[in-house]
Amino acid sequence: MEQERKTEKLLEVKDLQVSFFTPAGEVKAVNGISYDLNYNEVMGIVGESGSGKSVEAYSIIGLLQSPGKVVGGSITLEGEDVLAKTASEMVNFRGSQVAMIFQNPMTCLNPVYTIGNQLTEALRAHNKEISKEEAAKRAMEMLEQVGINNVEKRMGQYPHELSGGMRQRVMIAMGLICHPKLLIADEPTTALDVTIQAQILELMKELQKKNHMGIVFITHNLGVVAEICDKVSVMYAGKMVEQGSVDDIFYNPGHPYTKGLLRSMPRVDAESYERLIPIEGTPVDMLNPPEGCPFAPRCEHTMKVCLQKMPPYVNMGREHRAACWLRIQEEMKNRQEESETEGSENE
Repeated sequence: MEQERKTEKLLEVKDLQVSFFTPAGEVKAVNGISYDLNYNEVMGIVGESGSGKSVEAYSIIGLLQSPGKVVGGSITLEGEDVLAKTASEMVNFRGSQVAMIFQNPMTCLNPVYTIGNQLTEALRAHNKEISKEEAAKRAMEMLEQVGINNVEKRMGQYPHELSGGMRQRVMIAMGLICHPKLLIADEPTTALDVTIQAQILELMKELQKKNHMGIVFITHNLGVVAEICDKVSVMYAGKMVEQGSVDDIFYNPGHPYTKGLLRSMPRVDAESYERLIPIEGTPVDMLNPPEGCPFAPRCEHTMKVCLQKMPPYVNMGREHRAACWLRIQEEMKNRQEESETEGSENE
């Protein structure tokens, strides 16, 4: 049964800024990002390591570690201000409203407790009235839902007795056992081989349709994005450089960084002589970021203005926007051509 909706948008992130105050100085890990997520929608957040993807996710779920701190912006889930919640309120909020699946299940599951013990504990932490028997029954049902067979045996096993794919399924079961409205998946398939990866993605799509939840899917793998996401936000050096639907990002990318990511991805239809084109240069030093566009030092189209000022977003279509001076230049050129055409027609 679909959950009662308090607002039209499930999640709204506005101008979020997260900094790490280190002895060497302030690192602006997330520098003014905004996006929203509807019910029943999957948002992919893409970018290379260190771009701020996970920091942004930990801010939503309230797991940001010191010296990290949210210094600006807002996060609202179903109209509720997440950043205004106290530590005890966040304990109840995690699991019941929002859940997270992490990259490595072996470090997230407790090695000295059985799978059944950990699942029932997660359930009883949020529902004090549920009996041990009822919690165990719910845990077994959840394990069956995520495609684990022989659940009674699995309930008595320890994490080291399960394969990597099985452990990841247990993590998904643990995340969904309290029926959260929002699921954050932080590279949940990175440690798995390709066939198991495909099974996990298929499973997540099925469970999303069944539970009507929104998913924020963090990854650096564009192949995974094409498989599961509805829309995509591309992050670079703490900023969202492009946002749009999956089709927009794959077939009409607007930012040079997005184009670079797509060029560096292996393609099934590529000819044998075609080589992957890497993105030249190294990621920016987050302690001393450039004044202008963070991608400018690595961009093949860099202009003088790119190094001096951060570009504003340019709308490239419905819900498709990119922050790039090249796009602004193109738009100005198109407008000039249109006005010249109109002028010549009027003559």
